[in-house]
Amino acid sequence: MIMNKLLPPLRSPRLRNISAVVCRSYLKRYTTTSPTFDSDESREVEDFGTYNVILPEEPFVWGVSHITRRPVPSHIVRPKYAVQNDPSIDHEQQYEGDGRINLGSIDEKRVRAAATLAKNVRQYAGSLVQPGVTTNSIDAAIHNFIIAHEAYPSPLLYKGFPRSCCTSVNNVVSHGIPDDRPLEDGDIINVDVTIYLDGYHGDTSSTFLVGDVDEPGRDLVHMTNTALEAGINACGPGRPFNGIGRAIHEIVRNTCHSVCPTFAGHGIGTVFHRPPWIYHTLNEEPGVMLPGHCFTIEPSLVQGSNPSVWIFPDGWTASTENCARSAQAEHMILITETGVDVLTQ
Repeated sequence: MIMNKLLPPLRSPRLRNISAVVCRSYLKRYTTTSPTFDSDESREVEDFGTYNVILPEEPFVWGVSHITRRPVPSHIVRPKYAVQNDPSIDHEQQYEGDGRINLGSIDEKRVRAAATLAKNVRQYAGSLVQPGVTTNSIDAAIHNFIIAHEAYPSPLLYKGFPRSCCTSVNNVVSHGIPDDRPLEDGDIINVDVTIYLDGYHGDTSSTFLVGDVDEPGRDLVHMTNTALEAGINACGPGRPFNGIGRAIHEIVRNTCHSVCPTFAGHGIGTVFHRPPWIYHTLNEEPGVMLPGHCFTIEPSLVQGSNPSVWIFPDGWTASTENCARSAQAEHMILITETGVDVLTQ
């Protein structure tokens, strides 16, 4: 995951307009009949399928200071930003060089171990997804699973983030904060997990189906996984980083989906986020992959042709502007001397 608040929170007048259209918190997409939309817009909304739209609860609460953080045992080794535990501090850790892992070293062993644990956490999270389960309870279970394996949940306290994973449901693209809303039949949910183990971060995510998801929702999740595979297939020593975005673009461009450009993949290792930055759309980012480069590929696909997002009052949750659904999939990649290893697969 890349956890940067890239857009400022929208102000309350805009929030009131949205809530007036789609009711107090959420509603079935097919019941949207407000005159705020013209007929063309209404048809586009209905074409996205049947699901519940996620909106901030009213009255709006700004920020996340009201959310209680889960405790972590004192013996668990924390990243620097969690030791400082001050959201006013710039938590972008300093990094030097190109971030390449020394292949064959203890560093490679540790980054692989972190990635493997992250994969196990992601799979465990998937086993928890079912109708009636709250994302808060999923977060609690993930939190306990991680610390039981002597690791730290990397999102917790990163720039003040209040939970141990991100849970993004339906129209939420990224950085959804686990809460007490029960998952409903027909939802899709991305669970994004990152762990910190022996000085290295492991990062991965997947979008899961909740019960009986309609065909447009299943197609969105399938295409997202296909886009991720296309990005991975563009990787290898000597290949350009911008080839990843080009490969994803070619897969998605003739579909009824678009790629959200707001969030990018990133280098990872001892630092949560660092170069190389991995863009999932057409781009001119310089640089080529070299043995030892370790990074994430994590495309977010959106229904329709408008991938724009807006931020909830909590300052984190990023939703599509038109409430179309989004799905994301993420793997950690290590470039080797002869090819590529997908560390979280």
